[in-house]
Amino acid sequence: RSYYPSSFALLSDNVWSKESNIIGKEYLSSDGINMTFNEDADRKELSDNNLYANCYQYILRSNIVISLVDHSTGDKDVKELAKAEAKIMRAWDHFILVNTFAKAYNPETAATDGGIAIVSEYDLEATPTKATVAQVYDFIIKDIEDALPYLQEEPVNVYHPSKAFGYALAARVYLFHRDWKKAKDAAEESLKRNNALIDYIALDAVGGPTKVSTYAKGGNPEVLNYAYMGSYSENPSIAYGMISPELVQLFGDNDERMNLFFKTTGNFDYNFDEGSGAALWNTALTYSKFQYMAVGMRTAEVYLNCAEAKAELGTLTQDDLNKTINKLRARVNMPNLLMATANANPDPYLKEWYPHVESDDNQGIILEIRRERAIELVMEGFRYYDIMRWKEGKIFEKPFLGIYFPGPGEYDLDGDGTNDVYLYLSTDKGNSSCVDQFEIGGELSLDHETSGNLIIHQSIKRVWNEDKDYLYPIPTKDRVLTNGALTQNPGWNDGLIF
Repeated sequence: RSYYPSSFALLSDNVWSKESNIIGKEYLSSDGINMTFNEDADRKELSDNNLYANCYQYILRSNIVISLVDHSTGDKDVKELAKAEAKIMRAWDHFILVNTFAKAYNPETAATDGGIAIVSEYDLEATPTKATVAQVYDFIIKDIEDALPYLQEEPVNVYHPSKAFGYALAARVYLFHRDWKKAKDAAEESLKRNNALIDYIALDAVGGPTKVSTYAKGGNPEVLNYAYMGSYSENPSIAYGMISPELVQLFGDNDERMNLFFKTTGNFDYNFDEGSGAALWNTALTYSKFQYMAVGMRTAEVYLNCAEAKAELGTLTQDDLNKTINKLRARVNMPNLLMATANANPDPYLKEWYPHVESDDNQGIILEIRRERAIELVMEGFRYYDIMRWKEGKIFEKPFLGIYFPGPGEYDLDGDGTNDVYLYLSTDKGNSSCVDQFEIGGELSLDHETSGNLIIHQSIKRVWNEDKDYLYPIPTKDRVLTNGALTQNPGWNDGLIF
């Protein structure tokens, strides 16, 4: 199952792209439009925006099984299993659609917020119309609950959904549905069945994933559902495998997730701007070395969902953290997250990024859980959905930020052991032999005046529209196919008269 998230990948604040792939292409591609947040360009009809059609194609396949399997010969139990597997995947595809093309679930408005078309049966003559967000979630939850009793604990292979995956999907859906108790319960049920995590410290000790192929070609024990952007053998470095300078700064010192999988220098790939402060997926890590999961589900997400649900419930304890977030951190050489410390001193950088955290008592720990989600689930299609459900769209208004500089001084940007650039203050130029010398606040600007990330492309002003940008436009061609029965999303004008 392949999903091409090009329609929204660079709407995320932590995925990066080579400058020449964006600047000058603000009207020509989804990436150029989305990364510059060009409201004058047309996001409704681009050749590289096919997520909508892909999801409904997979829903059609599921419905063929659900509608017709009972009319076939064969064992009754096998038929029930086939329907259960089809229903869990139908729920998965409706979930992706409603979180891309509709507003995030809000219990106060979901009953009237326009959602997406629910396609519940195999009927080629049906004309789809929009259901509400509440109706879509009710449909998704019913499919999951109907499927769970029949899913196998240990399917014949990893490409069949297991009961652990079923509960994991339930936890994700309930989390987005803001039903914290059910999200917590479902996550715990999933982890009872599969709680596997790769020990990255041990992997590093034997040479890392470029030397050991234990977790290649379907061998990743964390993966619960195999889904991709392109194909099973995709290499992230040629898709959306570069992470932003800001996200690089969120990684802790000596975090194995950075050490083993990303490089800031030495990547021989046309997609990479070396010296930008960004980091690119190690181009040597192909499918034959390590199977990266771009769109599917992993046990790591289940741990994160469990912790977030408990934090939102107000029941999270240090013991809960040790069983969830700290298990993720321990395997990558990061120190334990301490709840009391986090809540007593919420990170001001994270507070700036997430001003809408509602829980005062647990503000610090919720912010830290969000940090961990950004790092652990990087390039897995989550960031956009998380920002939408947290109502933090203003993040996209932040200026383009490049490499981080802690202050004045000399810097080696290409990693060759020789300092290339010297930054100085107007009040104290000092002396340097670097060829390139710049005044902070003069020839270049940092986002915290005398320190911080380099502010680039200051002429591009990104503006977030609260009334329309929390949902993506319905592709025009799909509206035409229904002769207007499928209405366009609020705020988006596609020029059609129906």
